[in-house]
Amino acid sequence: MGRLVARRVLLLHVAAVVVAATCVRLGFWQLDRLEQRRAFNALVRAREAMPVEPVGRLLGPEGGPVAASYRRAWAEGRYDPRHEVLLFGRALDGRPGSHVLTPLLLPDGRALVVDRGWVPLDVEEAPVDRAAPPAGEVRVEGILLPPESEDPAALAGTRMDRVSLTALSRRLPYALLPLYLELRRQEPPPGPLPRPAPPPELTEGPHLSYAVQWFLFAGVAVGVYVALLRRELRGAPTDAAGAAGRPTGVP
Repeated sequence: MGRLVARRVLLLHVAAVVVAATCVRLGFWQLDRLEQRRAFNALVRAREAMPVEPVGRLLGPEGGPVAASYRRAWAEGRYDPRHEVLLFGRALDGRPGSHVLTPLLLPDGRALVVDRGWVPLDVEEAPVDRAAPPAGEVRVEGILLPPESEDPAALAGTRMDRVSLTALSRRLPYALLPLYLELRRQEPPPGPLPRPAPPPELTEGPHLSYAVQWFLFAGVAVGVYVALLRRELRGAPTDAAGAAGRPTGVP
């Protein structure tokens, strides 16, 4: 085998090992993500099956944001629509729109941000007159959720693209609880708007199919390597054959 062919074969070996190993690693990474998603779904289902508790108890000294996340909770207070914001980029039944986030003033002086539900895309500013909350005392029940972001710049005017309690707290004259509530029930009941957001679907995502694809890519890389290696070896003359074909006196 000539030096040039040997060099090409070596490079082929290295490329095949790198590509196949990378694909296999990405496949196992997707399987890890799948197990994480399954564990998360099991946690959410288990916590949603727990009894409804007062927000103050879940976020009190014996609880905390981590233990209270995804728990069903209730609270009583008065809405503060003056500091309402829109969470835009949220769809319902395929229709684009926004969610209405309204602080609920609690008896202890703090506030719980309540995601009251969906309004259509033509609602561009808050407070939303068509979806005004009750003026008096209300009781709300829903799921406590962690904020989607800690970005203090997530709020622009009265709109944000992800829930950032950090951004909201900078504009409010009172302290916020560390979780927000996705509304499920309210007394007195809400009007036609906002429409309650449906519970999120707990799926396993595309991780299993992605893992299968990466493992298939690894197999394809090995198959291409074998085919190219055979072609190189078939086209490479042996040292003896090469020497026999050279004229006498030619080194």
